Amino acid sequence: MFDVIIVGGGPTGMMLAAELRLHDVTVLILEKDDAPSTQVRSLGLHVRSIELLDQRGLLDRFLAHGTQYRIGGYFAGIDSPWPDDLDTAHGYILGIPQPVTDRLLTEHAAALGADIRRSSTVVALTQHDSGVEVRLADDTSLRARFLVGCDGGRSAVRRLAGIGFPGEPATIEWLLGEMELTAPAETVAAVTAAVRQTQRGFGAGPSTDGRYRVVVPAEGVAEDRTTPPTLEEFSAQLHRHAGTDFGAHSPRWLSRFGNATRLAERYRVGRVLLAGDAAHVHPPLGGQGLNLGIQDAANLGWKLAAEVRGWAPTTLLDTYEAERRPVADDVLNLTRVQSELTLTEPGPQAVRRLMTELMTIPEVNRRLIEKITAIGIRYDLGDPSPVVGRRLRDVRLTHGRLYERMRDGRGLLLDPAGELDATGWSDRVDHLVDGSAELDAAAVLLRPDGHVAWRGDAAAGLHRALTRWFGEATG
Repeated sequence: MFDVIIVGGGPTGMMLAAELRLHDVTVLILEKDDAPSTQVRSLGLHVRSIELLDQRGLLDRFLAHGTQYRIGGYFAGIDSPWPDDLDTAHGYILGIPQPVTDRLLTEHAAALGADIRRSSTVVALTQHDSGVEVRLADDTSLRARFLVGCDGGRSAVRRLAGIGFPGEPATIEWLLGEMELTAPAETVAAVTAAVRQTQRGFGAGPSTDGRYRVVVPAEGVAEDRTTPPTLEEFSAQLHRHAGTDFGAHSPRWLSRFGNATRLAERYRVGRVLLAGDAAHVHPPLGGQGLNLGIQDAANLGWKLAAEVRGWAPTTLLDTYEAERRPVADDVLNLTRVQSELTLTEPGPQAVRRLMTELMTIPEVNRRLIEKITAIGIRYDLGDPSPVVGRRLRDVRLTHGRLYERMRDGRGLLLDPAGELDATGWSDRVDHLVDGSAELDAAAVLLRPDGHVAWRGDAAAGLHRALTRWFGEATG
């Protein structure tokens, strides 16, 4: 019997597995595909995901395979400057193809001891008082104390657990693929720039191995989006919107996606939980999907580990849904707005012109970038302090950096004066007597996901926060 079975071996599942393994939780990942996907559906990582990777000591591996960008245009493709005053030590977008992100997170989870099994399709699940039993397509049965569905927008776990997935079906569809083009690079660039003046859902840019990543509006919404488009369909839509198909040939992969927007009614039913696209789907505008899943995993991992290890306060696991579902709801609303702004009708275009004007105001531009990059999130922890509930950026300490002290996924009491005591929680929380000129607080208690659980200087308030988030003191 495993502690946790994760269904789905994408970035959300692998990040979650790694977070659990930091706490010696036994983890089995079941992935239905027999090999990693080569589809480049995501092109980069946003600031908050970059910070989480840095907190776990992974960032250098990702930086070695990516490119840092400080460019705007992430909100509905509206040209805007990258803000200079973002509250982060990582003020950039990391351009990195999803297959590379998948591989690096898989390597990380495996190195920490996660058991990864491919060609494993879940067809049934049954909950018991002490665990969950899943049956696979080959009639194998497996048991775990908890089951987490990280198996995408068509999640089998969500369906089998009876969790509703309300929202809006797709009304617009795009074709996406990676292929070779015979047209000269300058021609592709010029035609693409011209088309995008009025059709923001069009794009053709260099990918890997001399290929191009091409996206174009589809003729309509397919009845079965699991069936990929043909090259002929792709070529016809390119001709329709650009007057040429650029000599498209030899596709590596072709797919389709739409603007369906849905949010799971619940993130937890008993011992079954959802994370990533299994809990929320939305158009890819702003590039938030993969990032949202990674951030779900960082929030859930330590809480589920605490439940498994036996020190979780009674309501800790329920704070996962309480915190992350509103974040997903906000992302869905943001992508709804961006979807409207890409339409070519006069009404949406008028709103787009207004938004373009408003985004010349630095405060507006920064606020939208904070939303897209997820550094503006503040969980409501019942404390009026604007710091409590927010993640803390990587600050320089007298000795090193803050994120260097968060590698093990434990809580952290940053206590510059060394006058506080967290001895009873030393098996779950590190006590760091160090200071920072960048920290406007006497002391702060950080959760393993980097969010501030408490700030102040009074031992009584600290001990209440420690008990709330890390259980009763021991010893």
